[in-house]
Amino acid sequence: MLKHFFRKSLAIGIIIFFLSASFVSISSGVNELIIDVCSLDSNYLSKKSNTEQHIYFSKEEPTPPDQPNDGPGGSNYSHDGVLENSYKTGAKKYWIFEPINPKPDSAPLIVFNHGWKYIDPISYIEWIYHIVKKGNIVVYPAYRTCLTFGHKQANANAIQAVKDAIDTLKQDDHVNPELDKFAIVGHSYGGGITANMAAQAEDEGLPIPKAIMPVTPGIAYSKSADFNKISAETFMIVIVGEDDTTVGNSSGIKIFNESAQIPLSNKDFVTQVTDTYGYPDLIADHKAPLCLPRSSSDTCNGMDFYSTWKLFEALTDYAFYGINKEYCLGNTPEQRFMGVWSDGTPVKELIITDNPVDTSSTERVYNNDISSKDSYRNVPVSKTIFIRLFD
Repeated sequence: MLKHFFRKSLAIGIIIFFLSASFVSISSGVNELIIDVCSLDSNYLSKKSNTEQHIYFSKEEPTPPDQPNDGPGGSNYSHDGVLENSYKTGAKKYWIFEPINPKPDSAPLIVFNHGWKYIDPISYIEWIYHIVKKGNIVVYPAYRTCLTFGHKQANANAIQAVKDAIDTLKQDDHVNPELDKFAIVGHSYGGGITANMAAQAEDEGLPIPKAIMPVTPGIAYSKSADFNKISAETFMIVIVGEDDTTVGNSSGIKIFNESAQIPLSNKDFVTQVTDTYGYPDLIADHKAPLCLPRSSSDTCNGMDFYSTWKLFEALTDYAFYGINKEYCLGNTPEQRFMGVWSDGTPVKELIITDNPVDTSSTERVYNNDISSKDSYRNVPVSKTIFIRLFD
């Protein structure tokens, strides 16, 4: 009799559990949790009440800003295509990207110096295409191979690649480079090469750059050039990320402060700011400038459109044509603006200063890219929980 009672009680308990579970549902919508709770009464086991409550734990999160339609960083392109060619091999290799559809007779020349391990331009391809489709030629030096670890030849290889590329562009059916409109941009170790190349341009027989933009730069201090040899006529922006744990901001500060010959009115020190208000987050870390193909990656986002893309495009516009200064220099609202989340909330603005303070960690390891756009794995429902993948 006692055994029969326990079996009956267990059966009733299981039935109640499954009946209760059937009244609870969780929506499949991303970032939204809805629970339908049935009101219980004395007839609960015989019929379901018609009264329901909807409890919303969180609404769908805002999304980051898309690329603007026009202006610096925008999608108002003057060319529909890009012609890509590569020349030479190994550390002497370089790529040339030229605008086509329509193909211009001539165009300004931009050098793009990659980060230490991002030898193939695929890592920045969307940014490169953006620059080219705006009407510029881009030269991308390899300057090293995957088996090259020393810093000694990297800068020399990059400079030689630019010289070789200029010679190549003057031959055959290439777009003719406008050497009076020459600018240099670079990321990470390539940001250091960018500053070095500008400082050595006259001695090396390169065109004098009208504009340079080192982005989250890292430099080998013993191999760095004399930055006060950068032309006083050059316009410069140095960009760092507030969450860059790979190189911090000390190299950027060194470049900025030691180029004292450039008037403060012609240069700015810019800090990108992380914003986790919506989803996906906008993370201002060392790999923020990477822009893999949009078809296979989400590395191209508002941090690019409104920061690196906008600032460099505006800087070259101002240096080459005297326009769009408000978007690149002077700590203006247009320069600081980072777009808005899909619900209209402004993205955290860029921080502009002429007196940068070193916030670098003394424990960071240069050339060990532990910080990335994948450094945080986000929990959609709760924006207060982060998992540091490298901890």
